[in-house]
Amino acid sequence: MKTWDVVVIGGGPAGLAAAAAARKQGIEDVLILERDQMLGGILNQCIHNGFGLHTFKEELTGPEYADRFIKVVEELKIPYHLNPMVLSISKDKQVTYMNREEGLVTIQAKTVVLAMGCRERSRGALNIPGFRPAGVYSAGTAQRLTNMEGKKVGREVVILGSGDIGLIMARRMTLEGAKVKVVAELMPYSGGLKRNIVQCLNDYGIPLKLSHTVVEIHGKERVTGITLAQVDDHRKPIPGTEEYYSCDTLLLSVGLIPENELTRGLGADVSRVTSGPEVNDHLETSVPGVFACGNVLHVHDLVDYVSEEAAMAGQAAAEYVKELEEREKCAEKTDTETSALGDGEEVPMSEGHQSLVRLSAENGVRYTVPQYLDPKHMKDQIIVRFRVDNVYKNRSISVYYDGVKIQTRKKRVMAPGEMEQVILKKDSFGDYPDLKKITICTEEA
Repeated sequence: MKTWDVVVIGGGPAGLAAAAAARKQGIEDVLILERDQMLGGILNQCIHNGFGLHTFKEELTGPEYADRFIKVVEELKIPYHLNPMVLSISKDKQVTYMNREEGLVTIQAKTVVLAMGCRERSRGALNIPGFRPAGVYSAGTAQRLTNMEGKKVGREVVILGSGDIGLIMARRMTLEGAKVKVVAELMPYSGGLKRNIVQCLNDYGIPLKLSHTVVEIHGKERVTGITLAQVDDHRKPIPGTEEYYSCDTLLLSVGLIPENELTRGLGADVSRVTSGPEVNDHLETSVPGVFACGNVLHVHDLVDYVSEEAAMAGQAAAEYVKELEEREKCAEKTDTETSALGDGEEVPMSEGHQSLVRLSAENGVRYTVPQYLDPKHMKDQIIVRFRVDNVYKNRSISVYYDGVKIQTRKKRVMAPGEMEQVILKKDSFGDYPDLKKITICTEEA
């Protein structure tokens, strides 16, 4: 059985950045497993601009952004396998995958980086009455058909959901000559970035109806129209508010779900809020030596943050391998230590450290990433990212250490569609040696 130092599951922006970071830390045996037929992940179909402003200080399209990292991977001579389907990861980090050329293969990894990305929520999760006619697509599927396969998915379009992909496809379909009649959103606020609302809807005169949803899809063979209705505070349709729109295409942009079947099979703790694994400040999951980054961890709003986070995971994986190698060298010196190592016992990066401190999201904050940190052995500072649960104006983001307010920052507007962040510095924990909980919340400014 072949043994690799670092195995990266996924060859999208997260996987590429993680693999490159691990190699730059001096780890030679790095392998990328990508189930698609090319590297780059979802970015290959995102031909619009707006990527790379933070990472490269210039505006790039999705394929251009991905190509920057693909070139780095190739320059570093990092091997990758295309088209394999990873079937399982065991707790002792045996990765089993299958492809046409090799059949069923099992490899041993010292560390694993989870970078599988996310998938779209489908119509089946929405319980919309009606038949199952042609013409109902997820926004991402329509994007791939349009941008990569050169197909026109419809002429008269209604979009349900105001996530970023839906907003971008409203513009894309318009540029392809289709008539986008309306974008409907169940929530009283948009789920996308403000800039996408302006550039994709307002600039093209496409109406956005908040607190509306599709209550019926008309047509049996092909979509002929849909019925919209306004919803109340409990998200239930209000009788008498129904509106009919004729259309031949319905695009769904109703949320993204981190792709974590492998994570659950591994036995790692998964957050009920993010649907991604819970991690410490090294982005290590509850399974020692298994790290997570990108949209498999939580859904990001900018790919630049995905790359930044993935680089941290790759560096942490490299440090874990070096720590493991040092432990092996020490174990060779004494029979006792050799026996302990031979039992295959592994300990997280926080081995011997004080108990990890839990980060608690409260009062308007939905979650935090990471969920745990070790103040004594953390880096000089960490970035904690999170989303709020509603649109807030003129509120503050505050951080508490065991009930003591440490920092606060006023924000004019906060919305669920855009990630927020706070920076926690190592030297801020000096006066709290017995810290139990860090609370991040919103409060009146």
